Amino acid sequence: MNIAIFGGTGRVGRLIIERALQEGHTVTVLVRIPDKLRDLAGSSLKIVEGNVLDSDAVHQTLQGSEAVISSLSTDGGTTLSQSIPLIIEAMIRLEIKRIVAIGTAGVLNSRTEPGLLRYQSSESRRTLTRAAEEHHNVWRLLEGSVLDWTLVCPTYLPDGPSEGSYRVEGSYLPEDGKRITTGDTAAFVYSQLFSDAYLRSRVGIAY
Repeated sequence: MNIAIFGGTGRVGRLIIERALQEGHTVTVLVRIPDKLRDLAGSSLKIVEGNVLDSDAVHQTLQGSEAVISSLSTDGGTTLSQSIPLIIEAMIRLEIKRIVAIGTAGVLNSRTEPGLLRYQSSESRRTLTRAAEEHHNVWRLLEGSVLDWTLVCPTYLPDGPSEGSYRVEGSYLPEDGKRITTGDTAAFVYSQLFSDAYLRSRVGIAY
């Protein structure tokens, strides 16, 4: 498969690239600093230098791809919610349907306060909601699109290898879920490229 990845130099994105290359796929990744991925360079990895807010760079990254992974994170601004419309528009133009994106557990449904998301309820211990609001905007944009999307929503995300015993639940964070490593998040996100279990839905992941 030809896979386009945005956010490939991040903690989870890089692990997804490594996994996809190991499994024989061709990966195209858009990065601002190509040197961060030079150690992975090979015929199966195509590096496009540019910014995710540049529609031409996004289009170039997506050309020839069959599926898309976004592991873009919030940056203190609105880059995340500004870039997703460009990705969606280019995917539609190029007739690419499948996208798996990484969100946050904050945009899953609250168990204690029906009708609210976790970041809007007492379930969230965070005083700042800016990052969750950015991911909420991404969810709205995906939901309003014609794409076959999945939004993977991890809870506290420490660096670490795959442990393999994680739990997943559609629209909710698995009960009493406290953490999930970057390794297992990458593994689950990658697996969703080949699954329709959570098409057009959010899915929580935690141990």
